[in-house]
Amino acid sequence: MSELLPMAVGIAREAGALAARRRSQGVAIAATKSAVADIVTEADREVESLIRDRLKAQRPNDGFLGEESGSAGETTGLTWVVDPIDGTVNYAYGIPSYAVSIAAVSGSSNPETWVNEIGVVFNPMSGELFHATRGGGAWLGETRLQMSPEPTEAGALLATGFGYDPATHAAALALLARVMPLARDIRRIGAASLDLAFVAAGRLDAYYERGLHPWDHAAGALLVSEAGGRVGGAPSGRPGRDMTIAAGSAFYDRLAAAIES
Repeated sequence: MSELLPMAVGIAREAGALAARRRSQGVAIAATKSAVADIVTEADREVESLIRDRLKAQRPNDGFLGEESGSAGETTGLTWVVDPIDGTVNYAYGIPSYAVSIAAVSGSSNPETWVNEIGVVFNPMSGELFHATRGGGAWLGETRLQMSPEPTEAGALLATGFGYDPATHAAALALLARVMPLARDIRRIGAASLDLAFVAAGRLDAYYERGLHPWDHAAGALLVSEAGGRVGGAPSGRPGRDMTIAAGSAFYDRLAAAIES
C-alpha cells in the first residue's frame, strides 16, 4: 500500500490545484442535493472526474466510490473513496477551509466492514497535505502526527458540524448542549476531512458529527487512528451516517457517553 501513496498524493495535489484555479475563476452552482443549502459546484464534478481518470489510468481494476459520480466495481480488493471538494459551501463562499480527500480501502466498499489502507487530505489554500498508511503512521508533510494528550480541566476543544436539513437542527443543538460541559470551546470548520486531520494533528481534542457519508471520513479516520486516536460511531461502532466520533483514547468514552445520554 505504501507504494500507492505517492500516486495518491500526486493526484490530490493536481486535483487541489484545479479546484483552486476554478475557484479563482468564479464558482458556478451545478445542482443541490439533500437540501437547498447542500450544493454541488461545477468544480466538484470536474475535480472528481480528474481524480477518477488519473486513478483509472494507473489502477484500472480498482473500485471507485465518489461523492459526485457514484461507485464502480473492483476486481483487486481495493476501492478508492473520494471527496473532490470537501467543504463545498466554504469553497463557494471563498472560505479557505476545503480539501481534496482521497482514501483507499480494502476488503469491501462498505464502511461498516472496510479496512482503511491509505488516506490523503489536501487543503490547496493552506498547502497542507496530511497523509497516512495503515501501520505507517499519520503525517503532515514530513512531520509525524501525534494526538493531543487528555484534555485538561479547562475542557476539550471540540469540533462538530450540522446537517443541511433544517429539520435536523433542533436535535443537533440539543446534542451540542449535552456535549458542552466537556468543552473548552466549539469549532465549526465545515469540512469533515479537515476536522479529522486537525484531531490527528492535535489542533483539536475531538470531533463528532451526524450524517457523514463514506467519502467524508474515509481518509480522515485513518489519519486519526494512525496518530494514536480512536474513531468510531454508528452504525456498528464505526464512523457512519448515524454518528462519527474521533478523539484520543482516554477522552473518547467520555465524549461518546455524553452523545449517547
